[in-house]
Amino acid sequence: MKILGIIPARGGSKRTPRKNVKLLAGKPLIAHTIEAGLKSKYIDKVVVSTEDSEIAKVAAEYGAEIIIRPEELAIDTAKTAPVMVHVVDELEKFGYIPDIVVLLQATCPLRDEIIIDSALEKLINSDYDSIFTAAKIRKSMPLWKKGFDGKNTALYDYHFRPRSQETHLMEDIYGENGSFYAIKIDAFRKHKDFLGENVDIYEMTWGHCDIDTPEDFARAEKLMLEKMSKNL
Repeated sequence: MKILGIIPARGGSKRTPRKNVKLLAGKPLIAHTIEAGLKSKYIDKVVVSTEDSEIAKVAAEYGAEIIIRPEELAIDTAKTAPVMVHVVDELEKFGYIPDIVVLLQATCPLRDEIIIDSALEKLINSDYDSIFTAAKIRKSMPLWKKGFDGKNTALYDYHFRPRSQETHLMEDIYGENGSFYAIKIDAFRKHKDFLGENVDIYEMTWGHCDIDTPEDFARAEKLMLEKMSKNL
């Protein structure tokens, strides 16, 4: 089985400039994700997709293969799924066709190879077409959404709300944490996305943060240093 790990890494980050190559616990941010992918016992190819020469150089130094993405996939509004499709299409030109495509975001450096392999095993040994990591928010019933138009919409049938004591009737609510996504190749080709229509959840904790702001970066570094000290 061929399993491809894709790490998208654009050079134009606005909230934390040059964050993909900014040092986190002594290594460029992207290096933590590259190393986790290379340590996986299932992923056989780790590719960084970037338009940035410095990111490409750093990624290559840490052992990733590089695919240069076209400019239209490197703008602020570019989405991740088309970047992944571009990588798979480029590799197919050289005869590499994966069975599973994995999205590893560089902004989630606390996700390691143990999580990657555990989530992949869950997908491989199931009938699901895709899987993602998420953290349980809580058991909940009173979910409402406030729209951009100011209207309030219930996301459950509030006329049949269970009592707070009836926790067995409440649903588990999860939030994506961005650490890991994987999809089988047939579903990937059908949906051109990193999640299909029969999706499983691999539960994690919120400790595995997604870095968007300088505050996120500082928090991630603190958690990474704590993790490293425990492993000494």
